[in-house]
Amino acid sequence: MNNFKKIGLTALAGSLVATSVYAGEMSVAGSASFNMKNFSNVNDQDGRKMSMGNQLTFTGGGEMDNGMNVSLSFILDQGDDGPATVSDATLDARGDTSPFDSHSISVGSDAMGTITFAGEGASAAVDTIDTTAAGDIWNNTFTYTAPTSAAGDEKTLLWALPTFVEGLDAKVSYTGARADRDSDVSYALTYTGIEGASISYGFGSTGGTDAAEGGDVTVMKASFAFGPVSAGMSINDYGSGSGITAQEQSSYKISYSVSDDLSISYGSETHETTGADFDQEFSAISVAYTTGGMTISASQTEAENATTSGNEESLWNLGLSFAF
Repeated sequence: MNNFKKIGLTALAGSLVATSVYAGEMSVAGSASFNMKNFSNVNDQDGRKMSMGNQLTFTGGGEMDNGMNVSLSFILDQGDDGPATVSDATLDARGDTSPFDSHSISVGSDAMGTITFAGEGASAAVDTIDTTAAGDIWNNTFTYTAPTSAAGDEKTLLWALPTFVEGLDAKVSYTGARADRDSDVSYALTYTGIEGASISYGFGSTGGTDAAEGGDVTVMKASFAFGPVSAGMSINDYGSGSGITAQEQSSYKISYSVSDDLSISYGSETHETTGADFDQEFSAISVAYTTGGMTISASQTEAENATTSGNEESLWNLGLSFAF
């Protein structure tokens, strides 16, 4: 009798899976790049270094019989599964050098919006807009400790709300409690209802515990485009908490499109830390030429007071990337 029950349940489950999707498709997008960098006093690095990047993104989805849409995203990116500060030997021992990177599943409809759950690469709502206007110049191997963010993890649900005001994009996220952090809620709003303009505001928390208070994270940013010229500014404020020092990142960027293929930009970031005697300053000038799926780029990046007052670091980068 048990065998017949198992067969019946298996057949029922198979029929449900077979008829649950009305129409679906899979697609693959890829990118590859080659970079040459020259370091000058950057995190004890000097001289030229070459590197390459490669990534494949698999996406698929379909509409179910009830009108809801289900989609899957899966990224293959060799060696991107562990932080750069961890040695290859340690990553090998932990099994973190597998090519499997960010992956997520999304369920949604026009009426309910879209809910996304990520097995890896999850983002709290405020993290979806917290890149500085200049593009996180500080994150270029400079000797700099990033502020504690509201980063999501494998317990984060991100809900993109349905459109209820034209031009307004709203996201809310919930991150469940874990060993070192309490649960927290985050949100982000972006308004694009004015032609050529984008205005964003987000709020979240680093997540505290019963014994230690977490810090608030607030992001404000805006960008405007006037013909070939675009400009953006942002302020990221990281409030203090137990073991967390308050920091503020202010940034701006100006870009000029010489043509449809050629663009030039300049960006700057200033990072202020409570109690510090100096501010950390980062700047970058870059040029990019795109033709078809190929982009040629060059940039010069500078950092002042990255570690101590008067400390200077710099690097230039030449890049060639392909999208297919």
